Amino acid sequence: MGQASTVTDFPSPGPEGQVELTILMPCLNEAETLATCIRKAHAYLDGAGIQGEVLIADNGSTDGSRAIAAEEGARIVPVTERGYGAALIGGIRAARGTYIIMGDADDSYDFSRLDAFVEELRDGGQLVMGNRFQGGIRKGAMPFLHRILGNPVLSWLGRLFFRIPVGDFHCGLRGFHRDAIQALDLSSPGMEFASEMVVKSCINGLEIREVPTTLSPDGRSRAPHLKTWRDGWRHLRFLLLHSPKWLFAYPGLVVLVLGLLGTALLMGGPVDLTRTIRLDVLTLVASCFAMILGTQMLMFSLLTRSYASEVGILPRTRKLEGVMSTFTLERLLQLAALLAVAGLIGAVASFVSWASGGFADITESSRLRWFMLSLTALTIGAQIAASAFVASFVRLRSAPAA
Repeated sequence: MGQASTVTDFPSPGPEGQVELTILMPCLNEAETLATCIRKAHAYLDGAGIQGEVLIADNGSTDGSRAIAAEEGARIVPVTERGYGAALIGGIRAARGTYIIMGDADDSYDFSRLDAFVEELRDGGQLVMGNRFQGGIRKGAMPFLHRILGNPVLSWLGRLFFRIPVGDFHCGLRGFHRDAIQALDLSSPGMEFASEMVVKSCINGLEIREVPTTLSPDGRSRAPHLKTWRDGWRHLRFLLLHSPKWLFAYPGLVVLVLGLLGTALLMGGPVDLTRTIRLDVLTLVASCFAMILGTQMLMFSLLTRSYASEVGILPRTRKLEGVMSTFTLERLLQLAALLAVAGLIGAVASFVSWASGGFADITESSRLRWFMLSLTALTIGAQIAASAFVASFVRLRSAPAA
């Protein structure tokens, strides 16, 4: 997350309703295409009879973009903090329109054809996403890797993690209700701002809709600001950090179950899968480690989700409150104590049995298996106890008074 964008030298937004639509374009050295985009936007507002404005959120252009915007009759908002998201956050704050339609100033989107967005916004849509895969991607408009892998995979992960009914997470042309989006307190300064807007709109219950839109090759002679792997990772990182259950809980549960199954299978002795493949002590060691790792990941999920709700990153839910009221500090400490006592008894018993046998080789003995299981129980008990205290510390401010 970045700091709030710094916006300077712009009039305060007028009363809501005075301007219906702001067409917002982030700009960093777009002199080749900016005039075309502004003219199309003005033509749309005039043709549709909409009281609106064209707003350029300039992010430090040095190629004359500001002068071009002024000549074409657009309003200019200088935003000093660099980044795609920073520019848009500054532009949204400065916008006067009840609705905002944002799009890149590289002439890849047609600002003269915005009727579908306006209709959905007027009908109650709070975030209206363009879908380039439905509307058409013209030849040369999107790199092959983005079209086949990047956008489809990240959009699929977004739908999987958050159940968002959007087929194109990263379409740069989208419309929204200004006040609804401002209330989300968006803060990502980079390209991941696109994901933040969609994810936070979903988890805060905004009405999200989608319309087909066409992507054309941009009109610039220079390379785009987007960096495939860097910005792709930023989007993926954002999705993972805002979904603790997919980052920690589900993988942890799978690992824990596999560890439990492996341990139960091998506690009685080695298991022959085939004539040449035998599962024995080393597999049991791996299974014990899997139980430890799985438990820790589940606790990480609980801690992360609890912290996110405390600081307002993710909303509180009935499910979360139900889990936290069930797994109280006292109950988790009781479970931890039970595991620790059982593990300690098992470890001592195994050691005594080994000592009574004159500390002979126990590689093939059941004593080693029980000793490993006992140490695993002790470790998991310690993990649960420590995590329980951390979870209680995270929620200290919201805990009811005794």
